[in-house]
Amino acid sequence: MVNGLVGSAEDWRFAAEQFVKRLPDKVIVHRSECNSLRLTFDGVDLMGQRLAEEVISVVNRRSGVQKISFVAHSLGGLIARYAIGSLYESVQRDSSVNGHHVNKDENLEGKIAGLEPMNFITFATPHLGSRGHKQLPILCGLPFLERRASETAHLIVGRTGKHLFLTDADEGQPPLLLRMVDDCDDIKFRSYANANFDHMVGWRTSSIRRQHELPKCHLLVTDEKYPHIVYVDKMRKDDVQKEETSDVENIKYDLEEEMIRGLTQVPWERVDVSFQNSKQRYIAHNTIQVKSYWLNSDGVDVVTHMIDNFLI
Repeated sequence: MVNGLVGSAEDWRFAAEQFVKRLPDKVIVHRSECNSLRLTFDGVDLMGQRLAEEVISVVNRRSGVQKISFVAHSLGGLIARYAIGSLYESVQRDSSVNGHHVNKDENLEGKIAGLEPMNFITFATPHLGSRGHKQLPILCGLPFLERRASETAHLIVGRTGKHLFLTDADEGQPPLLLRMVDDCDDIKFRSYANANFDHMVGWRTSSIRRQHELPKCHLLVTDEKYPHIVYVDKMRKDDVQKEETSDVENIKYDLEEEMIRGLTQVPWERVDVSFQNSKQRYIAHNTIQVKSYWLNSDGVDVVTHMIDNFLI
């Protein structure tokens, strides 16, 4: 479990406890400790490498573990994606099935730190970054403020600010977030996104959608068991092919569009969350993960939904 900007392992305490209570004999929960507080200013790449090293250390101490999953909040989702890319490797399987030879490409399976990948789940993660287009809602979509934020973010949160606002250009390379869009398809991807009242991460960037793809208000439905889960979009592999061949040429091509195209090469299950009728709606960014039970208890059903749909 990976924390976000200026966060710590404590942020996932409640959710980790629920995992242990519900699945005591099936999961071992580790709350990452390598990127906390001011260390989260060091940049997604450096933090991703630290997380990768921490994962290897944990795996080495747990010799019986065979599978691995990542659950991350906010910036932690980008850190985890970088770490997964660093740890991912293709492993040769048995070259025949029922005596028949298998094609070389079909004979490979993905491993993360030598383990079978299962779930990659993010909560309010700015997958498309925070630059413009109301991706940082606290700026109210005002072009002047968004422009100033892009220019000054690195003064406040260091290299992480450059990565989030796509202003990094290390050795003339494209922005890091753009280089990170090629995800493996051996893992189930799910994003939990606040549809409203999240002042830090916009709905589109956390759910990896274009503006016209956001569910309309009249489509949002409620579930008695999960009162704050308002819409679940289960993108299938068939939909990935449709996305690749659909008429998206009319959309202005920019960095954001390129990231969306890259990230949606694999099917994401998008879970839209709304705390509109909650007294805790103005702190939705933390309520979605129940950072503190006393302040964010309305997000319990979101955590429950995650565990109920967790692949073992």
